[in-house]
Formats: sequence, structure tokens, C-alpha cells
Amino acid sequence: MHSVVLASEDALSEAVGQRLIEEAGSDLVVTQWLRRRGFGYLRSRIRNFCELARRTPVLLLTDLDRAECPATLIADWLCRDVMPRQLLFRVAVHQVESWLLADQDGIARLLKVSVRQLPRNPDTLPDAKRSLLQLAQRAPRAVREALVAESGATAAQGLGYNSILTNFVRTQWDPSRAMHRSNSLARTRMRLTELAANIEQARVPRF
Repeated sequence: MHSVVLASEDALSEAVGQRLIEEAGSDLVVTQWLRRRGFGYLRSRIRNFCELARRTPVLLLTDLDRAECPATLIADWLCRDVMPRQLLFRVAVHQVESWLLADQDGIARLLKVSVRQLPRNPDTLPDAKRSLLQLAQRAPRAVREALVAESGATAAQGLGYNSILTNFVRTQWDPSRAMHRSNSLARTRMRLTELAANIEQARVPRF
């Protein structure tokens, strides 16, 4: 087994990162989880993550939100520092919810909606979370009440938002389907697969 550190914004992003690491290779295992609420913690600790990545692989997963593009966001966070080879700095475009919506079959089953009602290219959604919540208005009562905030509530989401969606990620979400509708997810899967392959290759004895 090879240890991987997972740094993420929130519980949902953490579940997504965990799932992607698990499917990338049987030798990869998350041994340390680093997260607080939102991207501020990640940005403030970017140099710590760089230092850590010189010793062990680190998957840092954050949302693009309103940044211009992933490259601009990464350059802004790094402030001209060199990114270590083992730091997988990955950006969900525009939010990690777009990766969930990209698995049309899976999210349609969860929300009990038609695939035709789902966005064809979720990476283009400026607010994928809002789009998901709008779709959840049509979901069965138990799912709808968990995901959607009550009228007049200050939160944008229901109290069961993270529990419902993290369970979906662990048990129903299929990244291999979703990658065909999300370029940012496809690139993240590719980088993790490369990491697993490089680790395996390093273990092969040379004669």
C-alpha cells in the first residue's frame, strides 16, 4: 500500500477525492485527510502541501468557482513556487457538484428525474450546486427534504445535503461514466492513474 494525503474543501469533495483515489489503483490508500470549511484553508496552507508532497503524494481538490480557469487559479495560489511532482492540484470546474451531475445515469436514479432534464455539459455550469438543487425540487420527498433548504432558511442547502450526496458518491456515482461529460474530472482521473502506474513501476525490481 502507498499512502496518499487528501486535502479538500468539504465533506462532499473529500468523498469524491477518496472515491477517485480508491479506483485509481489498489495500492493507493488515503492515510491523512486535511480539510476545513471552504477553500480558504487550502489556499493558506498551499506551501505546507507542497512541502508534504516532497515526501508523499498529495491530492488537493478544490472548486474553480468564479476563477478564470484552473491554470490561473493554480498559478495564483502557488505565487511562482514550483509545484512538486507528487502534488496533484486538481480543480473541479466549476464545482465538484458538476462531477456528480456528469454521471447522468447515477444522478437521475438518485433524484428520480429523466436523463433528458440533466445538463449535457456540466463543466459549463457557473453554479452546478444550484442546478443540482433545482433538480432536487422534483426528487422524492425524503431526498428533496434532505437536499433542499426549507423556505426562509439562511443556508442554500438542506441539513441532509452532505450525507445524501456523500453516500451517493460512495455507493452509486460512477466516475468512469461521468468523465465523458466532464473534462476536469477526466484529467483528474488521468493524473491519479499515472500516479498509481508510476508507483507500481518504481516497485518493479531492475536487473
